[in-house]
Amino acid sequence: MTRDKNKIPITILICDDDEDDRMLSKQALEEAHVSNDVRFVEDGEQLLDYLYQRGEYAGETGKAPRPGLILLDLNMPKMDGREALKLIKGDKTLHDIPIVVLTTSGLDQDIVRSYQLGVNSFIKKPITFSGLVEAMNVLGRYWLEIVELPPAAA
Repeated sequence: MTRDKNKIPITILICDDDEDDRMLSKQALEEAHVSNDVRFVEDGEQLLDYLYQRGEYAGETGKAPRPGLILLDLNMPKMDGREALKLIKGDKTLHDIPIVVLTTSGLDQDIVRSYQLGVNSFIKKPITFSGLVEAMNVLGRYWLEIVELPPAAA
């Protein structure tokens, strides 16, 4: 799925510490026919390194293209999704990147806090692969076909 044929497809950045969940997310996006470039990071620290193009993402152009959409897990080691979300939405150079929380947590306080911190959507991870494919299909249609996102260079 891509947006307008005249626009460059956005990069989707998935931040999740669970290797199986990353693999399932990639497969679900493929099953949902989302053909965008998908990149993965494993925790909030790596997410910020990617966004600021530092550490392993420094130097080489194209190694860490600015994402047009971030799918963010909340419960991760080092820096969790809540702290990363707060830092990203508090940075005027990054705050316009849409972030969708995709997590196993369905706790009311996580939902409320995520929206208070500026998340654009909150999705509880489906427990079946077919449910994940359907969620990725809807997510892909909405974020990549229906809404207008800010230009990547903004």
